[in-house]
Amino acid sequence: MTEADRHQVAIIGAGPAGLAAAAALRAKGVRPTVFERGDDVGSSWRRHYDRLHLHTVRWLSGLPGMAIPRAEGPWVSRDGVIRYLEAYTAYHGIDVRTGVTVEKVARAPEGWVLRSSLGDEHADAVIVATGYNHTPVLPDVPGIDDYTGELLHASDYRNGRPYAGKDVLVVGPGNTGAEIAVDLVEHGAGRVRLAVRTPPYLLRRALGPIPTQLTGVALRRVPAAIADRLAEIGRKFQVPDLSDKGLPDPGPGLVTRARRGQIPILDVGLIDAVRVGKVEPVAALAGFDGEAVRLTDGSVLTPDAVIIAAGYRRGLEDLVGHLGVLDARGHPRVHGRTTRPDAPGLHFIGYTNPLSGMFREIAIDAKRIASSVSASAVTTA
Repeated sequence: MTEADRHQVAIIGAGPAGLAAAAALRAKGVRPTVFERGDDVGSSWRRHYDRLHLHTVRWLSGLPGMAIPRAEGPWVSRDGVIRYLEAYTAYHGIDVRTGVTVEKVARAPEGWVLRSSLGDEHADAVIVATGYNHTPVLPDVPGIDDYTGELLHASDYRNGRPYAGKDVLVVGPGNTGAEIAVDLVEHGAGRVRLAVRTPPYLLRRALGPIPTQLTGVALRRVPAAIADRLAEIGRKFQVPDLSDKGLPDPGPGLVTRARRGQIPILDVGLIDAVRVGKVEPVAALAGFDGEAVRLTDGSVLTPDAVIIAAGYRRGLEDLVGHLGVLDARGHPRVHGRTTRPDAPGLHFIGYTNPLSGMFREIAIDAKRIASSVSASAVTTA
């Protein structure tokens, strides 16, 4: 192998995290190579449902070295994100090799080797950026394999047009489930029910011109107990009591929940839809029985379709699981500029979903990784 066959830094994934890391590295004089299994940058964004917008405001969501254009509006659409990532790649001259699936990352005598669909690729450092919601999974509940009704994961949902006039059960009251439920209502679904296991922590996406994301930024370093109390004051002011509509008060604990990975719903219409009865909260999914759906309160439903808006894995086990860098949940043990002593030069980015905004934290982590990697490159040169 010659030096020409070796990459200084290899990045796996050409989504926001991988592209941000690449741009930050180029600003430090390092020329990384990005490997993307899809045919374009931002391939996961191209598969998202039509209605999707960032829940973080445009001016707090730009990646290093290029702001999101004002023309995309305050809440950037799915297509706006794709346009931005395409322009971002071109602006920074990022070397992206599309259609290349990296199957495994392994240690080499010097650095790392990426086992890919095109053969082995060698690199001094590797940045894994394959995405927070990489692998959709259906819930492990009785009868799901034999369910005779229409069942799909939210990753396969595009819009509510096919469900006009139909009875639809959405399972999972996270941001995806909430937005899909509202989308179904707006497309004329005959009945929309939302299966809820744990009462969600609801917040308005913004109060007037002030995005709720700013609260997350402000509370980022505040002790959780204090931050929870401050956030609860804001929630009580923003959100009406929906207990009589089937959504019990979740109680305090916004920041504590978020630090465990339980992100609040930033409302894009669910609150009003529940309040007027267009979306009906029901008990959690218990299982399936032929064409019927059973809920944990004993209710039995026969909807026209069930949409599972929950259940994703990071999907990193085959790629790096053998290296001891994942915890019991399959999440990276380290993140950002930090690497494990037994895996020097192996970084992870984009595997957190903080209150302050994923894109914002990706931008911060990208710069920190670039500083660490470039310093290491100088030290070993």
